Amino acid sequence: MTQATAKAQSSVTAGEPGLRLRDVCKSFGSVAALQPTSFDVPAGTLCSLLGPSGCGKTTTLRIVAGFELPDAGQVLIRGEDRTYDPPQRRKLGMVFQNYSLFPHMTVAQNVAFGLRMARVNRAETEARTRRMLDIVHLPQHADRYPHQLSGGQQQRVALARSLVTEPSMLLLDEPLGALDKNLREQMQFEIRQLQREIGITTLLVTHDQEEALTMSDMIVVMDRGRILQTGSPAEVYEHPRTRFVSEFLGTSNIIACTVAGAEEGGLRLRLPGDEGSSGFFVADVPVRPVGSTVLVAIRPEHLRIVPAGEAGPSEPRATVSGHVFRGATHVFQLQRPGLDRPLMAYRQITGPVGETALPVGAEVGLSWLPGTARLLEDEPLREDAA
Repeated sequence: MTQATAKAQSSVTAGEPGLRLRDVCKSFGSVAALQPTSFDVPAGTLCSLLGPSGCGKTTTLRIVAGFELPDAGQVLIRGEDRTYDPPQRRKLGMVFQNYSLFPHMTVAQNVAFGLRMARVNRAETEARTRRMLDIVHLPQHADRYPHQLSGGQQQRVALARSLVTEPSMLLLDEPLGALDKNLREQMQFEIRQLQREIGITTLLVTHDQEEALTMSDMIVVMDRGRILQTGSPAEVYEHPRTRFVSEFLGTSNIIACTVAGAEEGGLRLRLPGDEGSSGFFVADVPVRPVGSTVLVAIRPEHLRIVPAGEAGPSEPRATVSGHVFRGATHVFQLQRPGLDRPLMAYRQITGPVGETALPVGAEVGLSWLPGTARLLEDEPLREDAA
């Protein structure tokens, strides 16, 4: 980090978020692209806006960047009101999916472009360009042209160009969408390491759940122009509030259960088809009427299955209807009377593949780790995203 960058980072008022949105909204004609939206991004952290096409994440990014003006609300960047400032006055770095590198310029010339436009003197421009190329591990490619680089190297050049001007914030709009899977995963770690090293507040737009989980300090899940949930990746993944969040961020078994009774600290629920059983306990949930139906989410990795002969007498039963080998994991599809769709269960492979496989048609007992069944909030029916 240069002295200028360190000074800029330390200039944020203690406790002041790097980005603050307050009741920001935007409509295009009769379409409400973004309903009144508020959230804070702590300074120096990476926040992902995650959701399907048409959820409002790109509109939010464009409002932060200054490419769109909100109908109402306030955008504060590093404590300063930038709601109606043009993009060039916001001092932001941006990286897009297509990189937007100049093909007729070398790597070094691309990285230095913003400094030249800002009329930074030649010696400082060269020094900052060299420093940034060192940070992204491309000093040996300074004299090459974009077409002579791999996709990952081009992405690093785009990052270096956006950061060399020492922006107050970095915006990433689907930056890894053009890369193949292996390179994309590698770049997720590289970008995250670079962001932490520089300590810059970063806003990432993505529809890729794994990308959001891997790279983020904070995730904002959006749908139909509104925020459904915010929190750390672990919080949002382990404690989804709604069916949409549970299914969009990972895979979930969503089961309509019946409330069998209230107990101290939670509810006792029954699975469909288990009317005679004592059911299972879910802690720290609001009281619901006995006999009412609630939605419960259980992640496949939390669902334990054993051959029926090894299962306890009170454990629910199911039948293996499908099996997929996925390298380090077996994925089982399970049928159970009373459910409108199969359950999914993951089984980690710790020995020879055949030792942990269960044949299709086998009867199994079901259980799950205590505290991993989540009671979901009621939500309106979701319309197809535009």
